[in-house]
Amino acid sequence: MSATQVRIETIIDAVDVACRAPSLHNSQPWRWVATDHGVELYADPDRMIRAADSTGREALISCGAVLDHFRVAMAAAGWSITVERLPEPSDPRHIATIRFATAAEVTAEQRRRADAILLRRTDRLPLSAPRDWDVPGETGAGGADPDSPVRVHSVPADKREVLVEASYLAEALRLYDSDYHSELFWWTADFVATDGIPRSALVSAAEGDRVGIGRTFPVTARPERRGELDSDDAAIVVLCTEDDSRESVLRCGEALSAFLLDATMTGLATCTVTHITEVPAGRDVVASVLATTSIPQVLVRVGAAPALDAIPAPTPRRPVHDVLEIRRGATC
Repeated sequence: MSATQVRIETIIDAVDVACRAPSLHNSQPWRWVATDHGVELYADPDRMIRAADSTGREALISCGAVLDHFRVAMAAAGWSITVERLPEPSDPRHIATIRFATAAEVTAEQRRRADAILLRRTDRLPLSAPRDWDVPGETGAGGADPDSPVRVHSVPADKREVLVEASYLAEALRLYDSDYHSELFWWTADFVATDGIPRSALVSAAEGDRVGIGRTFPVTARPERRGELDSDDAAIVVLCTEDDSRESVLRCGEALSAFLLDATMTGLATCTVTHITEVPAGRDVVASVLATTSIPQVLVRVGAAPALDAIPAPTPRRPVHDVLEIRRGATC
């Protein structure tokens, strides 16, 4: 069934919701094209983070996350999708070709999952240990694809301090990397409007010290928050892949989306952590902690935020007309 049978308004709404997906520094490195036959997803090389992500691996993970978010949004609108990943080997920017078919029904679970996209926030503050949540062991993390090459590992509590040291190591290795720090300042500037990380979403030095496992952003001066939490007791999980191929990395992004939405639907807060896996030494430490030959791609802190905390404002996103191109004949 072709995309011309899907109202263009539905596609626009789904893309708008999908773009709530997480990305490195909220760079949103994607571009969508609606055609007569479906929707195409492309990576946007002009929005890639060069110093932190020189290979484009994290941009590909981000594109995987937005792809899964789009799947969820379309399911809630009554459509199932089929995805051809990386359809043009000669064009590494072409991430996916998407086709549509009418779904038999829209379940309450699918609607809740789409709602979770709008509820999810990145929480960089200290968290309590997750309650009534089964921390995954070494399990598949394919989201909608049971054959996904992605695996979720949970970090044993007695190994947490090793990851804290790995976090410090990753930062120390970049202490004199002026390009890296210039990028951090650029993406957290006061003029953030439709991308980047607003200062309100960052933490103070004292708050960051209590978390331990997190990227060091420019320090913000603000009153101390969550002072009742002396330390961060969030569970730490790691999404790993069998190899570093582009398809595996893309599928890791899809699995990351599925994992974050699962946690959000359970009422838990999450924070994606990638600075450790951006450097080879950090990856090696994480792999040794997990005693795995798989390749660590992304860490996620999962925990409970205080019930009385105010829900933070959503981070900015680019307007849908900036990321979606509707080609001639694509409208109904």
